[in-house]
Amino acid sequence: MIATLLPWLQFLVCGLLIGFAGHKLTRYAGVVSVRTGLPGSWIGLVLLSTATSLPELFTGISAVTLFDAPDIAMGDALGSCILNLSLLVALDALSRDESIYCRINQSHVLTAGFGIILIGIVGLTILTAGTIVGRTLYHISAFSPLIVLVYFVAVRASFMHERRLAITSPAVEEVDPLTLRQALVRYAAAAIVVAIAGSLLPSAGLQIAAATGWQTSFVGTLFVALATSLPELVVIVSALRRNAADMAIAALLGSNLFDILVIALDDLAYTKGSIFAAVSPANAASALAAVIMNGIFVVALLYQPRNRFFGTIGWASLSLVSVYLASVYYSYLYGP
Repeated sequence: MIATLLPWLQFLVCGLLIGFAGHKLTRYAGVVSVRTGLPGSWIGLVLLSTATSLPELFTGISAVTLFDAPDIAMGDALGSCILNLSLLVALDALSRDESIYCRINQSHVLTAGFGIILIGIVGLTILTAGTIVGRTLYHISAFSPLIVLVYFVAVRASFMHERRLAITSPAVEEVDPLTLRQALVRYAAAAIVVAIAGSLLPSAGLQIAAATGWQTSFVGTLFVALATSLPELVVIVSALRRNAADMAIAALLGSNLFDILVIALDDLAYTKGSIFAAVSPANAASALAAVIMNGIFVVALLYQPRNRFFGTIGWASLSLVSVYLASVYYSYLYGP
């Protein structure tokens, strides 16, 4: 009985540490945004999204190097993508006065578009692994360098776009007394806590899969992705309370971009061959779900629906959660 509970306890402790550190990351990133004068949404896209995605990075690297569990790594990264997009439902519900899609800047379409490109590349690479299209260079997929290139193009394009539009940082409720140096040091400390806790998650995930008999891709897509996405949840709630909805959205979309970059890094670290050839094709369903959810977000952002069911969430949020649940169920049925 105790042996069965220990993996869950380890999983819970790691999740709590990640959630606590994620809350601190929001505060320190907000200070950096104010002190540097950089746009809050760009801070969310780069600084916050990178820090909150560190669990996925360290979880993926440790999964492929220490535990030989590529499905945990892939399921975590893609599962985090669809979970991040489903967190838009929470943002919509917390935005009581009007739909969240009516409050945020439409420049997020650019990031979502790059997200569709990157996630689409991953899905295509999984499905074509082992064919002439999915060739490898040494043990690395030929598409991994393309993923890295597109990621940095996306970050630069977002910065140039916002500078051209002169989007300024959102006003915060109160002035934080921390200096820029203090914020950067504490930001780094919180990021280290997130990294350590994230690196311990694959071990707990594999033990949970062994104890329950569940598929490793399902455990990665649902449970490990849920734990590694706790910083994003804390970030969006904290940012919304600070009247920084654009920073929250940018952090979510930016985390998705970084999660795909993590897959390319996992491919580099997995020396037994291309990680895309080693994982279950069922992971492509998660990639397809993430593409659909990005499309729903783009439509809702441009259309700006105002009708809400029970005054809480709109059709876009219901569509997002429906696609997310369908994807998780598919992973449970057909994952390895």
